[in-house]
Amino acid sequence: MKDSFAQEIAKVEEAIKGREFENVFFVACGGSMAALMPGQYFFDKEINIPSYVYNAGEFNTKKPAALGEKSLVITRSHSGNTPETVEATKYARSKGAMTIAISMLADSELCQAAEYIITYDYGPSFGPEIKAVDGDYAAFWRLFFKIAYALSGNEKYQRGYDSIGKLQEAFDINIKNTKETAFKFGSDLKREKIIYTIASGEYYSIAYSYSSCLLMEMLWINSNPIHAGEHFHGPFEIVDYDVPFLIIRGIGSTRPLDDRAINFTKKFSDKVYVLDVADLDLSMFDEDLKEYFAVPVTSTVIRQYADGLAEHTGHPLSVRRYMWKMEY
Repeated sequence: MKDSFAQEIAKVEEAIKGREFENVFFVACGGSMAALMPGQYFFDKEINIPSYVYNAGEFNTKKPAALGEKSLVITRSHSGNTPETVEATKYARSKGAMTIAISMLADSELCQAAEYIITYDYGPSFGPEIKAVDGDYAAFWRLFFKIAYALSGNEKYQRGYDSIGKLQEAFDINIKNTKETAFKFGSDLKREKIIYTIASGEYYSIAYSYSSCLLMEMLWINSNPIHAGEHFHGPFEIVDYDVPFLIIRGIGSTRPLDDRAINFTKKFSDKVYVLDVADLDLSMFDEDLKEYFAVPVTSTVIRQYADGLAEHTGHPLSVRRYMWKMEY
């Protein structure tokens, strides 16, 4: 890990020592919000402090009553200039909350607005040979483990922090192992106008990001993320033999929800593709840490399912109609 990144996390660690928090807010937009959602999932599951995920625009307009001097607010924007997120950070800080911003640029508006920052390297800006330990996934999980350890004292979070250096190995192995399957998915579904995603638990954020950011934003394919637990409360009526689904089968406590959705959907659709997290190679991580690291590994793997579609449709993931091209 770069010295500058180590210094950033050390400042955060020192700041939260001995500080009392009544709640934690995760605030961002789009893919950045999705990237924060697993943190909120695990906080709710394991840390006895209320936590919330907010779209930054809603955070600014709703102005949560619980926000105050004993709040920890984590905001994120890849570019660091998402207006709603910058505003949310400024508002949280004005209310006395401790603010931590995550972005790839330390001199971004977002980082300037926050009290503490966590930055990372990213391919297009820093060249293609980015080490996973210096990338965006590592940045977030370093922060998560440090905060979780400070709030709970559970030694597994320290082991989690110490294991982040194994992400590169995990990414390399699983990208290689899943490439053929991912590109077959792209070939099979290259003419589809709509693809649904289904997941639950900490993986729902991945389904959300895949639908919203990769399928709709980048590939212009209609989509909707469906929570596996909600599938039978309306969405399953859309299932038919020619309707495609990409379903993430997690390894966490909500796996039975995924199985129920998979079993039903496969009865009536001929186009069900399952990414089973249990099939990924997570052997480099301690058993009680696999559920955490499965999230960034699954996120990395599912990106190939978008690459496969881009390859077979001839639609580059970089193409946009509106984003960054006009005022909106």
